[in-house]
Amino acid sequence: MNDHGLRVYDSILGLLSSADNPTPLVRLNRVVPFQDTQVYAKLEWYNPFGAVKDRVAASLVADGEERQTVHTHQQLVEPTSGNTGMALAMIANAKGYTLTTPLSIEIPLEKRTMLRFFGADVVELEDTLCPAPGAPEGAIAKAMEIAERPGFHMLNQYANEANPDAHYKTTGPEIWRQTQGKVTHFVAGLGTCGTIGGTGRFLKEQRSAVQVLGVHPAEGHDIPGVRSIRQLQQTQLFRPAEYDGLVEIQNQDAFELCLRLNREESIIAGPSSGMALAGAFELVPDEPGHLVVVIFPDSAFKYASSVVKHLPGLEARTAKPAAPRNALLDTMVENVRGNADLTIDVDAAHAQWQAQRPFVLDVRPSHEYQEAHIPGAVSRPLAELAEHHSGLPGDLDAPILSVCQRGNASLSGVLFLKSLGYRNVRSITGGTLAWREKGFATDAA
Repeated sequence: MNDHGLRVYDSILGLLSSADNPTPLVRLNRVVPFQDTQVYAKLEWYNPFGAVKDRVAASLVADGEERQTVHTHQQLVEPTSGNTGMALAMIANAKGYTLTTPLSIEIPLEKRTMLRFFGADVVELEDTLCPAPGAPEGAIAKAMEIAERPGFHMLNQYANEANPDAHYKTTGPEIWRQTQGKVTHFVAGLGTCGTIGGTGRFLKEQRSAVQVLGVHPAEGHDIPGVRSIRQLQQTQLFRPAEYDGLVEIQNQDAFELCLRLNREESIIAGPSSGMALAGAFELVPDEPGHLVVVIFPDSAFKYASSVVKHLPGLEARTAKPAAPRNALLDTMVENVRGNADLTIDVDAAHAQWQAQRPFVLDVRPSHEYQEAHIPGAVSRPLAELAEHHSGLPGDLDAPILSVCQRGNASLSGVLFLKSLGYRNVRSITGGTLAWREKGFATDAA
C-alpha cells in the first residue's frame, strides 16, 4: 500500500507525482531581481525518473492501456529529446513493455548513454536537438515508420492530448494547492507544450486572472528539450492563443543563469530551467502580491557535455585549453546576428539557391560537411578559412551564402568574407539543421 506520509511504496510507480504527492516548490532568494514579486521554482527532478516528462510518460502509457492500444508485451516506439524516452524506458521496464527511441545525435551524450542503460533500443539520427515533425529523415518520421511494423505502437507525445492532460491532472492541482490559490503567474519553457497547455488550463479554470507565460530559445540554440519559435510552429500542441505572453531567451543567458542557480541558490537546475527563469524575469513585473511559479524541468547532471561548451572554466584540467576569446570579434558577430542585411532565413536561402545557385560556403568541420551538405556547397572549415580561401568567386558582387550547423559559426564566415571585400554575403539562420528540418535537398561526400 502506498503511503505518501511515510514515503513507503509498493513499487517505484507509486512515486509518480500528484496533488497528494507533489514535487517541491522552493522560493528563490538570491538570483531574483525583484523587490516585491515572489518567485518559486517547481523542482521536477523529484519525479521518480528525474524529470517533468515522467508525468507525460505515465499519462501516455495509461491512456494507451485504457484505449487498448498498449497491451501485454507491447513494443513501444517514441521519438524523444531525452527525458520522455528515459521515463518511458523505466515505465516500460516496470510494466513489461519494450521501447525503441529514435533521437538526434545532437542530444547530450549523457542522455543517449542512459537511455541505453535503461534498456531502450536507441536509434541515433542526424536531426535537430528537438525532433521536428516536418523532417523527412528525422526522429519523428523514423518513429512513424517503425510504428507501421507489426507489434509496434507510437504514443506520440507531440500530438497526443494525454500529454497536456497529465499536467491538467497533476501539475496544475499541485501548484494551486501548494500556493494556497495565491499563484498569479505560471511560467514554463516550450518544447512539446504539454506542460504549459495542461497546467495553464487548470490554473485559469481556478482563476482566470492567472497569467500563463511561455519561454522559448533563440534560433540555433543549444538548450535540450525546448524549441525555437520556428520549431514551435510545427508542433501540434503549441497554442499561443492560450498564453498571456511569450518571450525569447538567448542561449548564453540561459546557461549563465543556470550556473547562478546552482552556485547561489544551491538548486541543481539544468539549462532549460535557467531559460524559463530568465523568461520570468523578462515577462513578470515587480509588484506586491505577485507570486510566480516557474517549472524547472530537470537537474544539471545530464548536461555536462552541454554546459562545458558555454561556461568557461568547467573543462577537466587535463583538457586542452580553449582558445582565448576575442571580445571585439564576439561583439562584431553579435552585431551581424541582428543585421537583416547580413543574415537570411532558411526559406529565403532555399528560394535563392533554387533560383540563382549562389556560391555556398560551408564553414563546418570537414566530417560534418561530408555527412550532409547543401548541394554544390564548398567546404572551407572556419578554423582553416584564413589560410585556405582559394576558390572563392572572383566577382566581389557575387551572391554568397555562409552556412554552418546552426547559424552561429557562419556569422564569423560572413565577417571574413566581408573583410575580403565581398559585398553580397549572408549567413543562413538555423544552418544546415534548419535546412534539413525543412526537408530541403542535401548531398553527402
